[in-house]
Amino acid sequence: MNSGDVSGGAVKRRKVILIALTLALAVLLLSALLAVSMLGLTAGSGSGSKRVLVDVKSGSSVSDIGAQLTRENVVPNALAFRIYARVTSAGPFQAGKYELNESQSVPSAIKALSRGPKISYRILALPPGLTIAEIAQRVGSLRSMSSAKFLEVVASGSIRSKYQPEGIASLEGLTWPDTYYIAEQEDEAVVLKRIVDRYDSEIKRMKIEQQARAQGKTVYEVTTLASLIQGESRLDEDRPLISGVIANRMRIGMLLQIDATLLYARGDRGPLTSEDFARPGPYNSYKTLGLPPTPIMTVASPSLIAALTPSNIPYLYYVLYEKNGKHKFATTYAEHLANIADARRRGVL
Repeated sequence: MNSGDVSGGAVKRRKVILIALTLALAVLLLSALLAVSMLGLTAGSGSGSKRVLVDVKSGSSVSDIGAQLTRENVVPNALAFRIYARVTSAGPFQAGKYELNESQSVPSAIKALSRGPKISYRILALPPGLTIAEIAQRVGSLRSMSSAKFLEVVASGSIRSKYQPEGIASLEGLTWPDTYYIAEQEDEAVVLKRIVDRYDSEIKRMKIEQQARAQGKTVYEVTTLASLIQGESRLDEDRPLISGVIANRMRIGMLLQIDATLLYARGDRGPLTSEDFARPGPYNSYKTLGLPPTPIMTVASPSLIAALTPSNIPYLYYVLYEKNGKHKFATTYAEHLANIADARRRGVL
């Protein structure tokens, strides 16, 4: 057999394989489309039926959205939605609120989702470490929102956390830091309820109540302690250490001497003065023993965890030691003074 015959045979075989693969792919595609059709692809158009407001959460996958639309009676079948989206290369879909219809066909639902949310959002960014007053300022910066109205709702007591003790009116520290998408029709009361409910749900998810109870504490006490840790630390690696220092001081009846409490009492974040240290009050941890009566700011998960799991250390002191936020810890006051002098010499303080 000559080389030409071999070459020609190879080409023919490749063509046969390519045709077979193409046919197999076509069969699979047709099967998928048939399955989708059988599962409800061609359900009613939804025109004239009940409108449904669908809130697609950030991070929702195509499968998540299909299941959500099925639960809310928009599309007849989540599998049909998922298959059709895969076949047509639709998604991922943008988070937001969509106005859809009950008993809508899968193609029309996907088409509507592909256009993006119909209802516009205002974005409320709440990083950890904010006070209620600072949250109010951010709410007030949103279109058609008022910081004064937000604070009125806070003061009314109409919205409370599940973990807010009787007799405590303050919601300080009982909201959760995150980025929230606020629809145009939502008002200040809705915003407050959402961020308080989110705190409650995160406390439940992290099983903070069970862990606190095992230590003879309440969720509120743990949150208050966590707020001190949040205010004092920039790096997550320092949080258990600072928690350990606070635990050591409380155990021996030593003043906590936490600067963040003085800033909270004064109501701003400027440099501390001698008047701040001298001013009496329950939030002056340089003069009043123990925890303050309320949290002093919102907390993130690492601070809550640190409050429950302080490091087993001998330290009683710490000072900001590196420009990246790292602290240096000391057992004796003499060591602490030396660390302060070193930090000042290097321009950190």
